[in-house]
Amino acid sequence: RELSPEDLRLLYTVGDLLSIAIERARLFARSAELGAVEERNRLAREIHDTLAQGLAGITLQLETADAILDVGGDLSRVHDAVMQALLLARGNLEEARRSVMDLRAVPLEGRSLPEALADLVGSLKEGGISKVDLSISGENRPLSARLETGLYRIAQEAIANANRHAEARQIAIRLSFQPGQADLVIEDDGRGFNPEQVPEGRYGLIGINERVRLLGGRLSVQSSPGSGTRLEVTLPLEPARKVVQSKKVRKP
Repeated sequence: RELSPEDLRLLYTVGDLLSIAIERARLFARSAELGAVEERNRLAREIHDTLAQGLAGITLQLETADAILDVGGDLSRVHDAVMQALLLARGNLEEARRSVMDLRAVPLEGRSLPEALADLVGSLKEGGISKVDLSISGENRPLSARLETGLYRIAQEAIANANRHAEARQIAIRLSFQPGQADLVIEDDGRGFNPEQVPEGRYGLIGINERVRLLGGRLSVQSSPGSGTRLEVTLPLEPARKVVQSKKVRKP
């Protein structure tokens, strides 16, 4: 049986649809690959910045010690400079190891995002934080692996900042799913800081800002010395075409 013009048009249409489907699948795979590349590039920059800043501080302390020895100065000052260099080296090594682990780790490991966050909170309570509250609201719809990983990493880094730098004793984590977006709020009762002047060593906050930017979201940082810190993150549940710049607000 010969194909009629209608049959041929149908075959051509099916062929076009298959071609479009294949191209969409290819682009989706490529976007996921680019997302992974962006994430690795972000972490690579973070490692570089951490090492560069840390090594500069170590070099300065050792040069100070050397200069004191050259003029026959007080050996206690030499000891202080060397000890400061040692502290910087240890802190620098810890930050580098954490960043390398981020490159290797699969954070959710088959768990849902709420389960992973609950486990994270559990580990914090065991680690000495006196009070950690976690609340999740809204429809917990399936999210892309990239978005789930991003939300988890943001929460993880914000909590680490509160624990490591702010010396917080209480942390509240709120994740809510709204139509078209996910909102993550992390608040602590730590020392706080001026968001316009990010303290030295706060690479985590810089990393959060860049991660949110790569996911097409918004970041608001509200803090002031002595008043704790509140991070508000909004991420679109659908891929965003336009990147929205983050804003920083100093608490009154």
